Amino acid sequence: MSIFKRLFGIGSSEINSAIDKLEDPIKMTEQGIRDLKTDLNKSLQSLAEVKAVTIRTRKEYEQHKETAISYEQKAVMLLQKAETGQLDPSEADRLATEALNRKEQEAQAAATHMKMLQQNESQVAQMEQNVQKLKSQISKWENEAKTLKARAKVSEASAKLNKTLANIDSSSTLNMLERMKEKVEQKEALAESYGQISDANVSIDDEINKAIGPGNTASSSIALQELKAKLRLNQKNEE
Repeated sequence: MSIFKRLFGIGSSEINSAIDKLEDPIKMTEQGIRDLKTDLNKSLQSLAEVKAVTIRTRKEYEQHKETAISYEQKAVMLLQKAETGQLDPSEADRLATEALNRKEQEAQAAATHMKMLQQNESQVAQMEQNVQKLKSQISKWENEAKTLKARAKVSEASAKLNKTLANIDSSSTLNMLERMKEKVEQKEALAESYGQISDANVSIDDEINKAIGPGNTASSSIALQELKAKLRLNQKNEE
């Protein structure tokens, strides 16, 4: 809930009604994070621009400071030349005064740039702190969004399973199994009855021959003896 509060800037009392109106809270959360990343990129661009101004201000401050020192040195050199007779004293005073005026201008410019530099550096430090904070928050919100997404998937799968289980009619399933069992028993009984009918069609002779075994029936033995006697009689007659 807190992630919606921070992403969309709404109060706690408005969160639940806002979530109810969202078609897909996960997608809305991800979109909110993408918007924050866009803001972060803009902040980084602004930070870079302020840093560039700070760098330029520092360079200008150094230049004005060095120029002020240079003009002071030039004024000293002019006065020294006047003392040694290398330059007319009045001319040296005039030029030295101009050099000191320029030195004062450069010193004031350096002071102005120093003040600007301090303000810019303070602003850069604050912006860097805010950018780092925003980066940390975005990373935290991304992890929260991933967790919410995973939890949503688990909840959805669990809801589907529970719905499936809730829709199962145990009584109808048991009735179906009982009907199947009854049909199987009917088929088994029918097969057994056909077997009994087949056994009833076997003659007594078949049962006897089956009991005696192949080649051991009495009829076949008598026929064999008669055939042998007939062959012996034919042999005697031929003699």
